[in-house]
Amino acid sequence: MKLAVVVPVSPFESEEIIRRSIEHLKSLDYDDFDVKFVYVIDSNGESDSRPETARRLGVEVVFREDRRGKRAGAINDALRHLSDFKPDYVAIFDVDSRPEKNFIVECVKALENCEDCYIASTKRYISNPINLVSETVEAEYYLINFLLGKSKFRQFNGLIGVLRAEFLMKEGLNESAVAEDADFATRMHAKGRKAVLVKTSRIYEQAPITWKDLYNQRKRWYYGGLQLWRYRKEMRNASLGVRFSWYMALTLTFIPILYLPLLLLSPFLLVAYFRKISKVKVTLGLFIHALMLQYAAVKALFSFVRKREVEWGAMQRVVD
Repeated sequence: MKLAVVVPVSPFESEEIIRRSIEHLKSLDYDDFDVKFVYVIDSNGESDSRPETARRLGVEVVFREDRRGKRAGAINDALRHLSDFKPDYVAIFDVDSRPEKNFIVECVKALENCEDCYIASTKRYISNPINLVSETVEAEYYLINFLLGKSKFRQFNGLIGVLRAEFLMKEGLNESAVAEDADFATRMHAKGRKAVLVKTSRIYEQAPITWKDLYNQRKRWYYGGLQLWRYRKEMRNASLGVRFSWYMALTLTFIPILYLPLLLLSPFLLVAYFRKISKVKVTLGLFIHALMLQYAAVKALFSFVRKREVEWGAMQRVVD
């Protein structure tokens, strides 16, 4: 069985972050899979030494002089690079992804037991809860993980997980979509495909550590969500449960300010979940977060109406 591990790398990621990523991903369990690692690195200038560092660490590199299609374009270029390899499965990660050791094996096992599933992945957890911003996102992920288990329209951020190569390589990612992951998930669900949540492993990722980075990230997500309305006709072919979850995701998430009264319960829920009284301070972060999300949603809507795409930018990382 052949498996490809694909990691798109923006110009903003450091050499050390890439090195840590390669070391971690190569340490996972892969059973007897024939594995190929492909890092797609977008150039940050003439003196970019990151591709050579990655090659020395034993991975294949697709080096891009431009950023055509951003993350979606990088993944599509990786798929073209893999055309001769012909993988059965493709695992997609970001440079900050830290899956548990059994992540690949458990996800492949889940896909083997579900012919209609296009992706298998796990709940998300934050690896860098170092300040109020990242601790707030850590608490938010508690809700996201709950919804992942309940929703019929299941989208894994970044398509981070293990995908059936047949579906991914046939369809490819939409390079005009700001949220290429949600775009692909919508197209798959419209065709009757499913996403399976694996409960026997976990994956950790970094949260933004500044309110500015968090705002920019969520504005992109909101803008990408608005683009998904183009698929409303195709989604008529999906089941009633999938359509209901899809419409809820594209409407209720745009009015987070309505949920502010529920923050009265957050101190009790935070202590109960994290078992730390110090987490009560995250209530303030959740309040700021709700207001920031509402502002990001409004700004994304104005940008969408004016046909002004949001920009991708650097995000501060913590070297783990």
